[in-house]
Amino acid sequence: MTVLLGLAGLVPADDKPERNVLRVLTYNIHHGEGTDGKLDLARIAEVIKAAKPDVVALQEVDRNTTRTGKVDQAAELAKLTGLNAEFGKAIDLQGGGYGLAVLSRFPLKGAKVHSLPGKERQEARIVLQVTVEPGGPFPALTFLNTHLQHDDGPTREKQIAKIDELFGTAAGAFVLAGDLNAAPASAPIKALAKNWAFATEPGRKGLLTIPSDTPRQQIDYILFRPADRFRVAEANVIEEKVASDHRPVFALVEWTGR
Repeated sequence: MTVLLGLAGLVPADDKPERNVLRVLTYNIHHGEGTDGKLDLARIAEVIKAAKPDVVALQEVDRNTTRTGKVDQAAELAKLTGLNAEFGKAIDLQGGGYGLAVLSRFPLKGAKVHSLPGKERQEARIVLQVTVEPGGPFPALTFLNTHLQHDDGPTREKQIAKIDELFGTAAGAFVLAGDLNAAPASAPIKALAKNWAFATEPGRKGLLTIPSDTPRQQIDYILFRPADRFRVAEANVIEEKVASDHRPVFALVEWTGR
């Protein structure tokens, strides 16, 4: 697998989505504010649309906050991309909410927010759970989006342990995506590897995601389980330097059904 130098390689020659694969995108959008200081949701939407995803995990999403003009960003991005949306609030912020969103070309069912462990005066963290039904050979799929604690390693480990408690051995097909704020060699990533397979392999050359202008770290990932039911056809970081302080991460996974 090679790293894309732009978005063109993500777009299939046939515009019709393949029935046996799922196009997954995860993107920390920094509430729509780019590295140029401009608040521009339309720019974020264009990045998403160019990848032609089936399902998208978005982190750092505002809903009706003062700083982003009282806009429901999940709803606005749904409108701009033509996708379905669900929002999960992690915290109250400036008269509105702040948290995670999932976009999908499939209807989103059973949306649920799970609280993750944290400490007093730390930002509350969550997992947003939704069910999607891709059709074809794919079964109903549980899609999970999360954004882990940025400044405390032990808290991240507890958050990973909670995710594993909830979903690490449960029956069914799962995709987990998000900003894990954890380097490839860190304890949280090693813990996840016990029950999850990485579409975006930790430490693989070309998967650095931050800072977006000159990436030096990999902290955004896409994972799945059970490992023997999926095959990774492609995994890349998209070279988008300005729209957010993170680069988007893309994976094309195939359901093998073995």
